[in-house]
Amino acid sequence: MIVRFRGPGAGYGVTLMKVKDKVVVITGASSGIGRATARAFAARGAAVVLAARREEALAEARRECEAAGGRALAVPTDVTDPHAVQELARRAAERFGRIDVWVNCAAVHLLGPFSDVPLADFRRVLDVNVMGYVHGARAALPYLREQGRGVLVNVSSVAGAVAQPYAAAYCMSKAAVRSLSASIRQELRLEGLRGVRVCAVLPAAIDTPIFQHAANYTGRQVRALPPVYRAERVARAIVDVVRWPRKEAVVGPMARNLISQSKLTPGLVERMMAVEVDRAHLSRRRPAPASEGNLYRPEDGAGSVTGGWHGARRTMVRRALTAAAVAGTLAYARRARRAQRPLSPLNLLSRAGVPSGWCRPSGRA
Repeated sequence: MIVRFRGPGAGYGVTLMKVKDKVVVITGASSGIGRATARAFAARGAAVVLAARREEALAEARRECEAAGGRALAVPTDVTDPHAVQELARRAAERFGRIDVWVNCAAVHLLGPFSDVPLADFRRVLDVNVMGYVHGARAALPYLREQGRGVLVNVSSVAGAVAQPYAAAYCMSKAAVRSLSASIRQELRLEGLRGVRVCAVLPAAIDTPIFQHAANYTGRQVRALPPVYRAERVARAIVDVVRWPRKEAVVGPMARNLISQSKLTPGLVERMMAVEVDRAHLSRRRPAPASEGNLYRPEDGAGSVTGGWHGARRTMVRRALTAAAVAGTLAYARRARRAQRPLSPLNLLSRAGVPSGWCRPSGRA
């Protein structure tokens, strides 16, 4: 069921889509955000089609979705293979009769100095994170066009708006996802298909296994860059943009704050990110051997939503502390710009009265 009503202020019609009984295809559904999103849709009565490379993990995710109350179909899929993605769409439509929502969420990560990472690995990140989304969009759009309605959700990242050192391929890919979303959205508008929506979701650092699975050529152990949010938070945001489609949704107060800061003081934010990634994202005490991670071969096992970064433990406290920090950030940014001082999230939290223990990287040293 789709209900239209007049939105406030701008006068645009806003579409409210009921999630119950909708058919939702999710790539990257074996772990992390994709798996949490599948659970969220299933709990609301949607039929979910789960796609990823790991058959064992997909089977477990399917059982979780069915236990949550939804119908589920698991289709092992490598998103870098366009024929496999077309087959995924065909099987979804064959099983459930249509496709209402397609969520592109499959992604891999690569960390290392730009000049040192293997070029093959660099290309692989772009192949999965960009071409995988291209394949997904091209598979989904014919169904959405034929129906005249539906939602395509592309999961980007705050790293697509605020770049980080040692992650050139990943940041490039997530910036490309934002551009891809905007370009498709414009074409659909020119076609007059206003019922087909394209939404980009930009999460902050999320408690998922992506950091453990990342290819790593830094020589240092990777850890989640604080503050870390729960994957379920992103899943709720994805469900929300399906119910009330909008162009972009940024997940996490600190992510929204960081993007705002980068527009106001781009040079300072760029310098700050360099320092924070070196200090908080890569361990100074724990070395790590060079590894291609899960770029070419998925990790074994049943998979999981969480990466063990304790995103849930601090959520309630962080909400109150972040609210205080955000309130004073823009004023401090203006002062910092005049003084030419780096604008650090850890400094911001400290200035907002956050205890120093809450400002340290969570979960792992």
